[in-house]
Amino acid sequence: MFGLLASPPRLHIVWALAQGESDVSGLAERVGGALPAISQHLSKLKLAGLVRSRREGRRVVYFVDDPDTVAVMRTLVVQLAARSEGAAPARPRQLGA
Repeated sequence: MFGLLASPPRLHIVWALAQGESDVSGLAERVGGALPAISQHLSKLKLAGLVRSRREGRRVVYFVDDPDTVAVMRTLVVQLAARSEGAAPARPRQLGA
């Protein structure tokens, strides 16, 4: 999971899908990438099980339906936002705490 998300475009795609489902063209607009590149990233993410898809007529809609993936994404974004604002990142809670 972390190996795939080490790529900024894939991280951005999964974050966008954690906010709501989308087709390839909608994702390209949201994350600012070219359609072929977004499509390739989606294929890798889908193969790894991080995103899923369903057909709606001719459209293929992608989404994240794993709550653990969404939770990891939220934690990453909060930590990265805190660092970019110069604030000390929140300390992760210990397991069982």
